[in-house]
Amino acid sequence: MPDSSEIRVSSTGITRLPVQKIADDTLLQTNDPVAIEEPLEIRIQYGPGGRRQEKSLSVTMRTPGNDEELAIGWLYTEGIVTQNSLKITTITTENTITLLLPEGCLPDLTRSQRHSYTSSSCGVCGKTSLDSLQAHIPKSSENTDFSIPAALLYTLPDLLRKGQDIFDATGGLHAAGLFTPQGRLLALREDIGRHNALDKLIGYTLQQGLPPAETILLLSGRACFELIQKAAMAGIRIVAAVGPPSSLAVRHAEATGITLVGFLRQHRFNIYSGAHRIRI
Repeated sequence: MPDSSEIRVSSTGITRLPVQKIADDTLLQTNDPVAIEEPLEIRIQYGPGGRRQEKSLSVTMRTPGNDEELAIGWLYTEGIVTQNSLKITTITTENTITLLLPEGCLPDLTRSQRHSYTSSSCGVCGKTSLDSLQAHIPKSSENTDFSIPAALLYTLPDLLRKGQDIFDATGGLHAAGLFTPQGRLLALREDIGRHNALDKLIGYTLQQGLPPAETILLLSGRACFELIQKAAMAGIRIVAAVGPPSSLAVRHAEATGITLVGFLRQHRFNIYSGAHRIRI
């Protein structure tokens, strides 16, 4: 009988827990890898030197790892800070991250409309109203009229899947990957929350100064409204999902000029908006 205490695998997003496996009426007692889910409190410090204020903005359930990217991506996609003010230092303690905003950066706290707790399954669920979701979408000066061949999309799910290390071990994480128009994987992030995976990915692009306008975002699951909202905030113009989109996601993609592809698997997909960017 394995020890009933949790066996932690540090810095991988994985823990091993006791499990009883049943197969063909045979019992096997062992330890199995499980994706970690823990809270992360996002706090900010802002204001002039002698009058700095500190405020807690959100508690989200996430898979530990890339917490700084998650926090910065979340601040930006919520419209609380702008891209030009993202020279941010952070203080990290266990399950808490504090972002120290530069003195000239005043956060738009009216954009922070979540309840104090956000589940890992859907960040939108904590919003006070649908109106508060309509964050200001920055206008991009970059060319967004590029197109890609349909055949290129067929290759992306396998590339994303091969990069999902934690999913390989646990089968329990979402992923978001960013690709070039030539189909090269730029970055991939995993998390137990699909919106967290995308915030981590967007946080990474902001920290690295990567222009997202001519990239392809691939989601490992369904495309819900909030993921399209975050993609629009980041300036991403093509979003593909292995699963289906929601009706609100389709409407928001149309309104923000995003090409939205769903059910991308087995050399098939549906185009829900922005078909001019897909060459058949």
